[in-house]
Amino acid sequence: MKVLISVAILAFLVITGVSGVNGLVRQDEDVNAAWAQVQNQYQRRMDLIPNLVAAVKGYAAHEKQTLQAVIEARANATKVSVNLDNVKEVQEYMQAQSGISSALSRLMAVAENYPDLKANQNFLSLQDQLEGTENRIAVARKDYIAVVKSFNQNARTFPGIIWAMLSGLKAKPVFDAAPNAQTAPIVSF
Repeated sequence: MKVLISVAILAFLVITGVSGVNGLVRQDEDVNAAWAQVQNQYQRRMDLIPNLVAAVKGYAAHEKQTLQAVIEARANATKVSVNLDNVKEVQEYMQAQSGISSALSRLMAVAENYPDLKANQNFLSLQDQLEGTENRIAVARKDYIAVVKSFNQNARTFPGIIWAMLSGLKAKPVFDAAPNAQTAPIVSF
């Protein structure tokens, strides 16, 4: 009977130990996964922001060029005075009008592709994307902090501290914001 009780106690301790170590290892992997997600969101920001800024710059420049071409063509067309008796003046007028047509065609092509031909819409979109990216980062950091808290509580309290020592797992660092985190990032064009 003593042997049976001893075996039962030993089996209980082994099962509890294995379960405790496995649970801590699972939590360790949760911490690693949460941190990977934080890094993923930082990488998303690193990839997204320069591309968005370049796109907005490019689109704003294209819009500016297109509108500037229309304005210049219009100005050139209004400079030409036409005497229908003077073939040269008529040709200059027609050439000026052709310039407006060409500029308007480019503007209409842009307008067909981009019904809201407004650079401010791109800037608003950039602002939304930046806000969304920052929110994703904040959520990923919050999730990381939560899994680190759970892991660290288990690794530092009894009986988890025993399982942590047996498996070589140590408390994980909590997320520390950079000293300049109080200052909002500046995006310049």
